[in-house]
Amino acid sequence: MTMKILISFKTPSKIIFTALVFLACLGFASCKKDKIQSNQEIEVAPEIKLTQSNHTWYYFTDDGYFKTDKPQNSPYRLQAPWTEVTRISSSGTAAEDQNLVNKGFAVVNRLGILCFENDRIVLARDNNLFSNRTAGNLVFLNNTPIFSVYKSAFFNDTITDPNYKSDDSQHFFLIQFDDKTKVCYPILHCNNLIEESNSEITDFSWDGLNWYCSIKTISDTKNSFSYVSWKPTISLLDLSPSNAKGNITVKEISQDDFRNTKAQIDYSKAPNRIKNMLSNFSSKIPFQMELKAAGGHSSQTYLNSIENSQKEELKAKAIISQSWSCVIFEDGTLFIEGALSEKHILRNGKAVAIRLPKLPAGYVYSDFTISGTTLYVGWEEAAFYETSRSGFLQVNLEKTLYSKIL
Repeated sequence: MTMKILISFKTPSKIIFTALVFLACLGFASCKKDKIQSNQEIEVAPEIKLTQSNHTWYYFTDDGYFKTDKPQNSPYRLQAPWTEVTRISSSGTAAEDQNLVNKGFAVVNRLGILCFENDRIVLARDNNLFSNRTAGNLVFLNNTPIFSVYKSAFFNDTITDPNYKSDDSQHFFLIQFDDKTKVCYPILHCNNLIEESNSEITDFSWDGLNWYCSIKTISDTKNSFSYVSWKPTISLLDLSPSNAKGNITVKEISQDDFRNTKAQIDYSKAPNRIKNMLSNFSSKIPFQMELKAAGGHSSQTYLNSIENSQKEELKAKAIISQSWSCVIFEDGTLFIEGALSEKHILRNGKAVAIRLPKLPAGYVYSDFTISGTTLYVGWEEAAFYETSRSGFLQVNLEKTLYSKIL
């Protein structure tokens, strides 16, 4: 039995699927006149239902992650700035290995690294590194996860501790994660890039060759910012804070130079695989999409702006892998194309769209990764710059996408 569905959109905060289901003995339903119909018919997977066995919810505590039936039923947590709470701050997918299986990773702020291999989940905790630092910005080099940590001068009281201020070796910046040993190793400290003490690298961008960093230096009288670009003269993974001198080249750059590395790109310049996958609504809905390549460097942000649009701009995360690409919007609308690990190409190469379970008001989906045929997507209860409850959703895509109706 074949199911065909037309997608229609009513509001940017609720991307609504209106189905025209063609059955052997039934006609088709009519669509409401006030909805914007797409011009192209695409085949779409059915919504993932909370009652089905193809997904599992997890929530975070300060000690790890645990199952729950719904995000809103997880234990209540006090709101705090997003830099200081346990939440998935960044996720990524490694490039396909010789066994054609992507491994997935997630940086969990204040906790550690989540490692995903298909439906297997391992949490690698590091209390010394994560407990008082903000972690994020996950990238890959030779499929080795690399991320950054820093302390926020706005919200983190430990940054004023005299011992911390005077000990440059505690001002970590770039960290690599060894998936085999499940151990984090520092690549660079802040003082490898700047001579001023008590500095934190609050953000970076890496284009695969050069690294661009924003540095905040904290003092009793004022805080100042500086910007540098650098690159190693040896393999990045062979660097350490003790051998960095003489093995990296560093130069000052301007604030504008750094901002240009983070600039939004017009969506018309996005990869064709993404534009083709989203062709049904990209001309109608304004959105901002953060796009990563599996196993690659820093993401690029694409902006789909609609002139004179009164609709709220949606946020989305996207990944392009060798055999598949996927986009997830913050309301749970998901588009995917290609073939997952050791599976046939979905719908003969046509885009497939599904809806993740609807979250309660005040909750959003965040970053995601796919390993094998399993999707992992973060969720959090967010209000402006604060977050309270958070966790992730595990979805069996083999059951969801490769069922008989697909």
